[in-house]
Amino acid sequence: MNTSELRKMSDAELHQELLAKRREQFMLRMQRGAGQFPRPHQFGKLRKDIARIKTILNERRVRGERP
Repeated sequence: MNTSELRKMSDAELHQELLAKRREQFMLRMQRGAGQFPRPHQFGKLRKDIARIKTILNERRVRGERP
C-alpha cells in the first residue's frame, strides 16, 4: 500500500489496517519459527507498511486532525 492510499483512509480504517499488518507479521514470524518461510522479503515490506501507518496516525495526532 502506498502513502497516498493510506492518507485517504480514516483513523479507524488505519487502526484496522495496522492491526491486520501486525497479525500478518506475527503469522510470518510463526512460519519462520516452524521452518516454512517461503517469502522472506515480506518481513521488510510489512515493517515498512506498519511504519507508514504509524507515521500517518502520529502526524494526525500531533496536528489534532480527525478526518
